[in-house]
Amino acid sequence: MADAARARKVADRIKTLIAAGLDQVVKDPDLGFVTITDVRVTNDLQHASVFYTVFGDDAQRAKTAELLAANRGKLRSHVGRNLGIRLTPSLEFIADAIPETAAHLEVLLAEARERDAQVAAAASGATYAGDADPYRHDDDEEDDEDADEAPATGATSSATDGAAAATEGARGADDTGRA
Repeated sequence: MADAARARKVADRIKTLIAAGLDQVVKDPDLGFVTITDVRVTNDLQHASVFYTVFGDDAQRAKTAELLAANRGKLRSHVGRNLGIRLTPSLEFIADAIPETAAHLEVLLAEARERDAQVAAAASGATYAGDADPYRHDDDEEDDEDADEAPATGATSSATDGAAAATEGARGADDTGRA
């Protein structure tokens, strides 16, 4: 069994060979404008899946698929002669769905742009339900502290003094109890 790196190298070589020799091997004027997009080879180098796209309409794609299927043996022989490995992998031609997927993505992006425009149009006339900025800021806290600072400081200091006296009294009782 071959390793994955060798399989990738063989796949790249097969892609190059098929792309370069397609017009030489398949001598049919009905063959469309074919682009070999990818080749995937199994790790044992026995099978190769060749992905292709065809520029044109559905009839052109169907005719190209028939021609590639009919000339699969000739293309395999061409690959075997030029590849230089002991076993030539069997070829399977698969129409790549890249153009259809790209067209579908373009439609989805257009719909998303349209929805974004609708949301932006609705948001342009919108107003806040409450305050424009409902969050507190540092400026607001300083104003609140200045206003509340005098009464809070006095109450806090007397409570602190009372707690400190209670703590000292408890310590004194502990000290006298031991002595």
